[in-house]
Amino acid sequence: MNVSFEQLKSMVVFAQVIEQGSLSAAAKHLGLSRAVVSYHIKKLESSLELKLLNRSTRSFTMTEAGQQYYYRCRTIAEQARAANQQIENFKQEPEGLLKITCPVNVGLQTIVPALNDFKALYPKIELDVMLTDEVVNIIQEGIDLAIRGAPLADSGLQATKLSTLTTCLCGSSEYFRKHGRPTTPTELGQHQWVIYKLTSGVLTLSKGSKSYSIKIQGKISTNNAAARTAFVEGGHGLGRIPLYDALPKINSGALEQVLADYTLPDIYVYGVYPPGGASAKKLRLLIDYLKGYFLKEEKRAVL
Repeated sequence: MNVSFEQLKSMVVFAQVIEQGSLSAAAKHLGLSRAVVSYHIKKLESSLELKLLNRSTRSFTMTEAGQQYYYRCRTIAEQARAANQQIENFKQEPEGLLKITCPVNVGLQTIVPALNDFKALYPKIELDVMLTDEVVNIIQEGIDLAIRGAPLADSGLQATKLSTLTTCLCGSSEYFRKHGRPTTPTELGQHQWVIYKLTSGVLTLSKGSKSYSIKIQGKISTNNAAARTAFVEGGHGLGRIPLYDALPKINSGALEQVLADYTLPDIYVYGVYPPGGASAKKLRLLIDYLKGYFLKEEKRAVL
């Protein structure tokens, strides 16, 4: 069966419908009307003489044939993107849009300052930066690079380690005045904590060959790292805080470190991107720049 140029377009539209999760979302992503997207799907099904989607008013599911066809259509779309990226790499000065997402606090504290310098080096590269502590669907949102503080889940995405963040245990002088200062790991379970909801409720510490696992509790919890630090500064409990955030506040007296002779597990920062994304020159430049930037910051962040 010969494939027309029109059918190739319909195949790309079909792949976007599946990846975006709806005809309306695919239409918005592609800059088309919903009616045009629906037309492409119907035309595909007509030319193939097979049903690709089981549709209801608000949702759809793929038929077995649709699922197999989608894999091929996705490959075509990926190859087209790869072709554009390869051509882009021939340009002497990198240009184009990079969409980036990262957690709010690490974004404001490290990523945005890094991007300030990166943009000055590569003025033709456009940046679209989304700061959120929620995990964004990279494919659906068209994200080029997501900054994440956890290992890559089982998926078709790719990842590279950007940095290692050291953390410490902190509280305010006001909190310690009212509740006392913990001097052993076992005492930590008796204290109030500001809970960061994106992490485990169990704190692990080690010293030499000994390891301790402490279940922490508190009356304040948040999904925002900056809010967590602010509540700790306000005297509402202890917190485990990355050193890049804690160090300036420790130096100013706003926070005090406890159990500094115990070691906490490091946080590994990853750059996550779609399959084949790193073949784009502009993304490779950004990843390499962030690795170098984080390395310099790690060397500075020494108590």
